[in-house]
Amino acid sequence: YSGGGEGPPANSLRLTGEKDGIIEIGAKNGILYLNGSLDWETKKVHRLQVEALNEKGERVKGPFSITINVEDINDNPPVFSQSKYYGEVRQNSRPGKVFMHVTATDRDDPTTPNAQLLYSILHHFPSPYEEILFQIDNKTGAISPSMAGNKYLDPEKQADFLLVVTVKDLAGMSGNAFTSNADVAITVLENLWKAPLPVFIMENSTEQHPLSITKVGSRNHKKPARFPFIIDQNGTIYATEPLDREEKDSYVFDAFAKDNYGEALARPLKISVTVGDMNDNPPVCKRALTIFEVQENEIVGNYIGTLHASDMDQKDTLNSRLQFRIVDQTPKIPIDNLFIVQKETGQFQLSSSSLNRRVASNYSVKVEVSDGVFATLCDVWINVIDINDQIPIFEKSDYGSLVIPEDTQVGKILLAIQANDADEPFTGSSRIIYQIEGDQNETFRIETDFRTNRGYFKINKILDYETSPVYSLTILAKNPEPLVSGIQYNSSSIAYVQIHITDVNEAPVFFKDTYIVDVFENVTVGTFVTSVKAYDPEGAQIRYMLISNSRNWLRVDSYTGDIYTTAPFDREIEKAYIVQVVATEQSKESRSSTAQLILHLKDVNDNPPSLVKNSIFFCYPLSGGEKIEIEATDPDEHRLYPKFIFSLGGGETIQNDWIVHGFGVRRAHFSPKHPNLQKMQYSIPLKISDNGNPPLQGNVNLQVNICECTEDKTCFVPLDPDTSRPTVAMAVGILVGVLLVIGKWHSEMTQPDCNLC
Repeated sequence: YSGGGEGPPANSLRLTGEKDGIIEIGAKNGILYLNGSLDWETKKVHRLQVEALNEKGERVKGPFSITINVEDINDNPPVFSQSKYYGEVRQNSRPGKVFMHVTATDRDDPTTPNAQLLYSILHHFPSPYEEILFQIDNKTGAISPSMAGNKYLDPEKQADFLLVVTVKDLAGMSGNAFTSNADVAITVLENLWKAPLPVFIMENSTEQHPLSITKVGSRNHKKPARFPFIIDQNGTIYATEPLDREEKDSYVFDAFAKDNYGEALARPLKISVTVGDMNDNPPVCKRALTIFEVQENEIVGNYIGTLHASDMDQKDTLNSRLQFRIVDQTPKIPIDNLFIVQKETGQFQLSSSSLNRRVASNYSVKVEVSDGVFATLCDVWINVIDINDQIPIFEKSDYGSLVIPEDTQVGKILLAIQANDADEPFTGSSRIIYQIEGDQNETFRIETDFRTNRGYFKINKILDYETSPVYSLTILAKNPEPLVSGIQYNSSSIAYVQIHITDVNEAPVFFKDTYIVDVFENVTVGTFVTSVKAYDPEGAQIRYMLISNSRNWLRVDSYTGDIYTTAPFDREIEKAYIVQVVATEQSKESRSSTAQLILHLKDVNDNPPSLVKNSIFFCYPLSGGEKIEIEATDPDEHRLYPKFIFSLGGGETIQNDWIVHGFGVRRAHFSPKHPNLQKMQYSIPLKISDNGNPPLQGNVNLQVNICECTEDKTCFVPLDPDTSRPTVAMAVGILVGVLLVIGKWHSEMTQPDCNLC
């Protein structure tokens, strides 16, 4: 710019126009430079003029126009028009029928993907079904019921829902996209279009027509009763103490109706109690200190890590909904708010490209985690690490071939491998993760010692020569941190190994460890029960046998594994019959394995009822009206409860003298029909029928004694006078016994001591 032609030469340059304190020019060298950041959202175009000045500062040339167009980058998250939206939807609304919208805007350039927004539903509170009840148009933000919502939405079951709706920029296609969230409160309204109750109309009506007969619309419904824990004689159930959902969230119990004798009057009612949740637990940080790493050249918006926290309150409800917020960053250099955390997910992203390890090598970030009532502070430590511009390099590219038997134990180390990385030690840029290619079933795994980056090649699953005798594997060495632009992994980060599996004679393998079969106890001998199957991995023939067949109720076909009955079953002896089935290979080793067969015997009504106690007595003389309770029993299993029918057997005399009247389900009253019965022992035939299918009848004899009674109402049985005193023979016997004892005692007392003889 020394100038030419007429006039004084140019000595310096001057920049004017829309500099905004950011754009400057080197007065001597003419280089335009920035002393701050341009912002597309603030100013999209800067119009400038440059002039050449002489030594006196007078313009000698120009001005010349310069136009700077600012290109947008994705540096603004989308923002919802409201922090919370409210909507209403009718029960049974058509799937896809829009009932509300959410909208968001993005300050970035709308002609670029930076401002292209994608909507989705992140959370659904509560979430009572596996399928989500609402759906959102990912481009327009229109919310409507889903197919499941059309089916399940019911204000009597759940009237209020809260959706957490997410919007992402970059059309949701990048992991670096910014995200915002909003709450959507939805109230489910009753369906007004309902069938009326049945209508009754008298024929030939003379009333004015048209005649109103019913109304299509809603009807009132009574809400179901809530059932707690203790029941009184009126059938009212009570809770006896405050419940804790975190300790137990539901209870199931039976309520019985019984008579005064404790007998069930009907089948039990199953009562289910669900304990409602309240927000009584604070959020808990998963770790005392969460550590992340971020490269100093990380791109704005990049994912750094996720802060994990939990809440013991009920899952998928507002009580356990956690929201994250950064409350402090230390140090605050070069600027504050270097990081952002996603409010609903706890995901950390980089919000500025101002990281510099020489300025700050780490940051302490405090995050408040709130559930709406309680708040907890979680500590996050973020290390700023060197750029990842070095790839891992294997010390050996080929680890050769290994030969191992197929019965080698899972977890055994087969090989140690080593790759090295020249990046900053003990960071994500130098840490090495080994990956195996060519092992679709994940038979092997590699565990890394991150202090040395040495990898230990281990068996992850049981080996099987018959399935996979050879593995040709490729091992890749990579870093958890991304490589810088322009650097790629190459053959130096790849190694190879081949694994040869040798065959081992294995024991037979059953297709199932346990076979469970239900069979009626009255099946005929020789009935097929089930078939157990085993195979030998080496293809040898199999023979079967039974052990623990203690009652010899079963036999097995040694060639086929088919099992048959060999004797009648009796469920009253054993309800579940358990035997072991042994499969043995027909080879030199004769290896064997065992499976279990559990036979559940289903009851049939094959036992007639009987009396619990088969003798009673009445006090003589009879006064009339006496009755005694008798009880029946039956070892069979009845579908609900056993109910017995009592009746008298025998002839006309029995029918005229006695009566039996059943009550409850197991008991009956037995009594004389008149007081003129004699004092003696009676044997009364009774018939007792059960309620089995088909019913069985038991014929029993009840021994009834009519006797004189003592004061305490027990039967008095006097001794026979002829046997109440001893006979002559008995007296002689007693006297002889006494004399023998006396004689023996006198003999011992007069016998000299042999030691003194």
